[in-house]
Order: sequence, then C-alpha cells, then structure tokens
Amino acid sequence: MAASSAMQSILASPLTRVVSNRSTRANQFLIIPTSYVSPVPRNASMRVRCMAKKEQLESETTSPPQSTPKVSTNFYDLLAFSGPGPERINGRLAMIGFVSAMAVELSNGQDVFAQISNGGIPWFLGTSIVLTYASLIPLFKGISVESKSDGFMTSDAEMWNGRFAMLGLVALAFTEYVKGGTLI
Repeated sequence: MAASSAMQSILASPLTRVVSNRSTRANQFLIIPTSYVSPVPRNASMRVRCMAKKEQLESETTSPPQSTPKVSTNFYDLLAFSGPGPERINGRLAMIGFVSAMAVELSNGQDVFAQISNGGIPWFLGTSIVLTYASLIPLFKGISVESKSDGFMTSDAEMWNGRFAMLGLVALAFTEYVKGGTLI
C-alpha cells in the first residue's frame, strides 16, 4: 500500500511531466528522464555549523598527540605471510638469480638447469643466507623499508621489480625446459 501511494505521488508530481526523452536517471522507484527533474536552487543564506560540547573540547586538548605505530620486531611477525619480510626477501633473491642466470647463460651458454647441477646449489644457498640476514637486520631494528625509500628506487618499485624477476626466472626455466636447452 505504501509503495503504491509513493508511486502515485511520483507519477502525479509536476516534476514528472514529459519534456524530452534524451537521457534517463535511475530513481529508487522507477526510471525518470533527467529532464523531468528540475534542479534544486542553492540557498546561499543557509549555512551549517558544527559546535562541540565544552567537555569534548577539554578532553581533546589534554590528550597526548597520536604517534605512529611502532613496527613489530618479532621474528614471527616479520616472517608472517603478510609480514614485510617474505616477499621482499624472495624478490631480492629473484632479482639476483635472474640477472646471474642470464649472465651465465650469455657468457657460457649453459641453461638454468645446467647452472644448478654444475655447482649452483652452494652459490644459491650462500646468496640466500647473506641476503636474508641483510634484509632482516634493519627490520629487527624497527626500521621500515618505506621510511628509507625516496627518489627513483622506492620500496614499491623494488617490490614490482622483485615480482617481475620471480616471473622472469620461472619463465626462463620453463622455456628452457620446453625447448630442451638454452634460449640462445
């Protein structure tokens, strides 16, 4: 019953007279062409002001200023799934791995699998340990990567470069596996 009377009031309203069928606008009741609805004039003399109560003003002035939250230095928080460590460390390792794999392939002609089988595992483990410690030391001190990023090489650029290096390393290994040898 209420919906019926609302529809009747909309249809009987002087705002719903047909002027033209150029464009339509969705209303909560039905679709009405925008040319039917006249613009509401702004009332320049009407102003809205907000005033706080006296108790609120006193409590806000006596509270200490808000400080930025301290970055957690807990080992499990740093290496959590959404923590600052895992993706950054994997990205740095992938950047080093991709560049070194391409350099060895261009200089010696060995594919990625030949590089790993010909003594690449100790180099991989050594590089992984050194870069993991180098990445975790500032995080254990409470220094965020975002606070030290400025200029051309920001922390976001490092994350994207690491993601592309991860994809590039996987694509390089997959392509060499499918082709059965080096890319060159």
